[in-house]
Amino acid sequence: MTQARRITSPVHVGGPAGPWREVRQALEERGNAVVFTTWGEWLTAVVTEPRLRLMLGRDWERYRRTTDPLVRYRFAAARLALKYTAAAALDTEAAELDLAYKIGGRPHLRGLRQIDVSLTHTGELIAVGISRTGRIGVDTEPLSRILSFDVMCARACTPGEQAALKGIDGSHQTAAMLRLWTLKEAYTKALGQGLRLQFTEFGFPTDVEGEIPTGHDRGLLAPDGTPAADGAWAFGTYQALDRYLISVACHNASPGPAPGTADRDMCDEKAMSLVSQLLSEEPRPP
Repeated sequence: MTQARRITSPVHVGGPAGPWREVRQALEERGNAVVFTTWGEWLTAVVTEPRLRLMLGRDWERYRRTTDPLVRYRFAAARLALKYTAAAALDTEAAELDLAYKIGGRPHLRGLRQIDVSLTHTGELIAVGISRTGRIGVDTEPLSRILSFDVMCARACTPGEQAALKGIDGSHQTAAMLRLWTLKEAYTKALGQGLRLQFTEFGFPTDVEGEIPTGHDRGLLAPDGTPAADGAWAFGTYQALDRYLISVACHNASPGPAPGTADRDMCDEKAMSLVSQLLSEEPRPP
């Protein structure tokens, strides 16, 4: 029997015009959606939008202070992509949404505590995640990125992951390391812990692409490779534009009503108990 998907595969949108139907449908059916695009696809919107100052809101001054044109346009494009994604999902106007930041830089939509968002970019790619059922984190890297096996094992892998990686050869090993790295980045972004969560203290299976199925040895794993959570989290890795990898971590606190209902806890007691055990006093070195 095929397991029902809990994460929606990332959707490519080419600018403010979308297409957005799949995003709205994904949020209705699974409670989450992930969008990817390139900053170049939003460049026209950035340079021609008469309401750009209103659209950027509190990010306007940072946009104006950025002197490098490429960095400035990419910054604006990423914020527009996030706002338009959220607006499509919530059936509202992008200009009506107020994007703010928590301590540590994690974005959130003011006045919409039941909605969680995540934003990441690398090179030309921008990826946005949105969820109404719990925390969400997204991370992306070029498929061409090469990770040092020794450095990866020392800084980011559990003993179980190290053993699994040693049994994989060549390009397959490189691909597995990239999946692990982006999954861990996505998970810590979802938790809002960033570099304070030691990557060597939690793991993932090394041999899965797409959504990771739930099961005895799947999903979030303890350092020795045994299951570390009860299945409330869903994880997946996906290719984008044939040259990028996007990883998603999504928590399902409750599959209940659509946006606009009363606030609910965004992460269950078990998950946060696990986080408190994994947090270290010193930040993980980059």
